[in-house]
Amino acid sequence: MDSSPLQSAEMQRFLSQEKEKAMVNEMVAKLTNVCWDKCITSTPGSKFSSSESACLANCAQRYLDMSMIIMKRFQSMQ
Repeated sequence: MDSSPLQSAEMQRFLSQEKEKAMVNEMVAKLTNVCWDKCITSTPGSKFSSSESACLANCAQRYLDMSMIIMKRFQSMQ
């Protein structure tokens, strides 16, 4: 089996994309767990209350903002 540099580059790009997808999925799972536990304090019905919706939106925004701050800090350290 001949492993050309082109195939190797394609494989690296594919692996990088898959790693990024896994990181996004992990972030969404963490965000969901954290914000759900913080904002949904009773048994959920068929719809979120307005306070639950606002809490979830604010929690998700704060989580994403902090993730960006941390990511930028790590990038500046490299």
